[in-house]
This record gives sequence, structure tokens and C-alpha cells, in this order.
Amino acid sequence: MRMTFGVSSSVTLLFDFWDVHTPAGMVVSVLVVLLLTVFYEVLKVWRLWLGNPSKLTQPQSPYDAPPSSRCDSISVLDCSPSESSLTPIASVVTPQSTRNSWLLHIIQTVLHMLQVSLAYMLMLCVMSYNTWIFLGVIAGSVLGYFISFPLLGRM
Repeated sequence: MRMTFGVSSSVTLLFDFWDVHTPAGMVVSVLVVLLLTVFYEVLKVWRLWLGNPSKLTQPQSPYDAPPSSRCDSISVLDCSPSESSLTPIASVVTPQSTRNSWLLHIIQTVLHMLQVSLAYMLMLCVMSYNTWIFLGVIAGSVLGYFISFPLLGRM
């Protein structure tokens, strides 16, 4: 096996049945690798979005002031920050939220497995040392980042 990049229309990618010998086959293979890389980038954003939905709906600090120390009253002392306003607010855990938490964790675990598998497959594609495949992975990464990361702020 070669260990330097080469420009050729002949390559075997990942499996024996993905054996490319023609320029048209190389174009199709580059497009498939490009789409896999775009999917990988979108998957990364999806996992970020699933992992932190509260950040996307309404930013809240765990150190929000309790209702008694907010500035609804006239007293200046009530409006000043104190040590009591820096204590975390306890959240009530219900059985339904625990079940949803486990379901979310299972979904994130499956997505992580898919993301890692896809990342290793793309790494092996690059390790074919074919310049066209390498450029397809780079272009797919750029395109996927360009498409998906601006969507993260809008979700």
C-alpha cells in the first residue's frame, strides 16, 4: 500500500465492493464522501443542540437571584447582591423528567456511536492517500460547517 498522496482515478475505499477504476466512479465516490462529511458536521451540531436545549430556549444561570432578592420592592438593601442571591436554585426532579433524561441520554449515546463510526470511516477514506478523496473530505467539512453551525444559534 502506498503511503504518499497520489492523483489517480483508481482506489479502493473502506470495503472490497467500493473499488473505483474510472473517472466517473471517482467523481461519484468523492460526492459520496463529501455528503458523508457534511452529515458528520450536521450530526455534531445536532448532538450539541440535544445536549443543551435550555441554552437555546432561554439562557438561565444556576445562580439567578431568588424571587425575594429581586428588585420588586423599594428597599435598596433588597436590590443589592448578597451571598444568598448566589446560591443555586434547587430544581424539582419529577419521574417524567427523569425518564426523559434517560431517553435523551440513550439518543445521545446512539448519536455519539454514529458520529465516532462516521469519523473513523472518513479517516480511513483519507488514509487511502487519494488526493481527490482527501479534497472531498475537506470540502465536505467546510460545507457542513458552513451549513450547520449558523443553524445552531437559530434553533
